[in-house]
Amino acid sequence: MTRTDTGVDPATAGSTPDRTRPFWTGRRRDHLTGYLFIAPQLLGSAVFVILPLVLVVWYSLHEWNVLAGTFDFVGTDNYVALADDPNLGAVLRATGFFSVGLVVFNLALALLLAVMLNQKLRGTIVFRTLFFSPVVVSLVAWTIVWGFLLQDNGGVNGLLDTIGVDGPNWLRGEATAMLSVVVVQVFKNVGLNMVLFLAALQGVPAELYEAAEVDGASRLRQFWRITVPLISPTILLTSIITVVGSLQVFAQIAVLTQGGPGTSTTVLVYYLYQQAFQFHHFGYGATLSIVLFGIVLALTVAQWQMRKRWVFHES
Repeated sequence: MTRTDTGVDPATAGSTPDRTRPFWTGRRRDHLTGYLFIAPQLLGSAVFVILPLVLVVWYSLHEWNVLAGTFDFVGTDNYVALADDPNLGAVLRATGFFSVGLVVFNLALALLLAVMLNQKLRGTIVFRTLFFSPVVVSLVAWTIVWGFLLQDNGGVNGLLDTIGVDGPNWLRGEATAMLSVVVVQVFKNVGLNMVLFLAALQGVPAELYEAAEVDGASRLRQFWRITVPLISPTILLTSIITVVGSLQVFAQIAVLTQGGPGTSTTVLVYYLYQQAFQFHHFGYGATLSIVLFGIVLALTVAQWQMRKRWVFHES
């Protein structure tokens, strides 16, 4: 066997494997591309979601007086103050009444409108546009207009007066203020859920209804046995969106009632605003925001877990 002067066999010199691999392989370039695409979302979530949550927890452990320029650590005193707050019970009840009323009326009306507009009738496109148009209207402008309509001498009582009914002062009566706010919010957002329900209804196969008619099923039985199970994923989606939105209501309360009369319409978000920005109790306001976060998280998780019971094809 002959070798070169360097001791390398010329027969095997060309078959020596190259142990140096390029760093920028195709797989690494694909990974980098993916990370670059999700980087804005990750950065936004870190700056506008995770960081504020951490800061809120930090602020809740302090008493921050902006006017005096003090920032004192108080530990769990703000959490203890929750149990001694005489208004918190009424605020939570008002929040519950508003959320339940909004969710029930919004989902029921949205589903009813979607079923009606899903029929092959003339003019349905016009009504779809009319019912959806409030969704794109400015929330503050919508609320201000309804504030004028619901006054003692406003448009609603003017219409009632034409039929001989003496309407109340809708926004100043404890029995009517919360109902008025709920109705205003339902009319504002019912179009969004209506569109979601309408899209779900149009995805239900017509063959199922035809087979049910052959078997003699009534329209009501078809609705409960075919329509509701097949659109149950959309019902879950709209219920989660509506529940979360109902717990975050602020502008409607601030413009229409300012939480009154008394505390009958003071929901948790508005009470948080009062404590932090009107009374300058920023530490206690941060504590209330953590309570709100816990309520929203608990209800969302509960709804998501319940999907296995009432959402079709979920296991």
